[in-house]
Amino acid sequence: MSSQPISDSPSVDARELESRCAELRSLHVPGKPLVLPNAWDVASAKAVVAAGFPVVATTSGGVANALGYEDHEGAPAEEMLAAATRVTRGVDVPVTVDAEAGYGMEPAELVAALKEAGAAGCNLEDTDHATETLKDPAEHAAWLGEVRGAASADGYRLVINARIDVFRAALQSGSDGSQEELVADALERAKAYAEAGADSVFPIVLGETEALRSFIAGAPRPVNVLRIPRAPSIAELAELGVARISWGSLLHRDSMEHFGSALASLAPAD
Repeated sequence: MSSQPISDSPSVDARELESRCAELRSLHVPGKPLVLPNAWDVASAKAVVAAGFPVVATTSGGVANALGYEDHEGAPAEEMLAAATRVTRGVDVPVTVDAEAGYGMEPAELVAALKEAGAAGCNLEDTDHATETLKDPAEHAAWLGEVRGAASADGYRLVINARIDVFRAALQSGSDGSQEELVADALERAKAYAEAGADSVFPIVLGETEALRSFIAGAPRPVNVLRIPRAPSIAELAELGVARISWGSLLHRDSMEHFGSALASLAPAD
């Protein structure tokens, strides 16, 4: 990966990064969820902070689209990490970076890149985007363990949010079954990833209330939920014991739709 200047802004120093990691980890409280409206550039990140949110989370979909690429590792790793670096340098709160499936980087290389970017945390998902299939949970857990080991060896208390894509895969396959049927598989993955060193687990697009209740009851780590339209309200998610709520690329999509509507209203009549 080529090295080039990101900006003239000062980087996040080691002591500040340690503080940001500790703050991010402390905010994962079941029943009192950390609310994360995801940002995709410095301007949107600053808007999140100005609105009073204590942490910024990036969305890989929004970042990739802003850079001119598709989500799911369609963008070069160095461009995604450069965008993350601009965000961490542009705000004075912890930033958790959507690092997708790790961009095919070796664990130590990925950890070094995230630390250099100033990331207090990261999302790491269990989809193989080259084949668009779920990774074997034992193999992915071993890889996550190497990520944790590399971070620990460097004294870097990176907060790892392990994304579980079981429900996403079912949705993409067109399955019309109940999400409750997939909870056991998702929990098997959650437990393996927790044992490997993940700080929280993220069963993305899990939105059915009873399935959520079952997953949270068995989850070994704080649970992150994506606030998809069919998911329970923020208050209901708190009652269920959710520790973190994020929006992924949904706010970016809404913003672009609003922009499109505004442009349509300005377009000259035929």
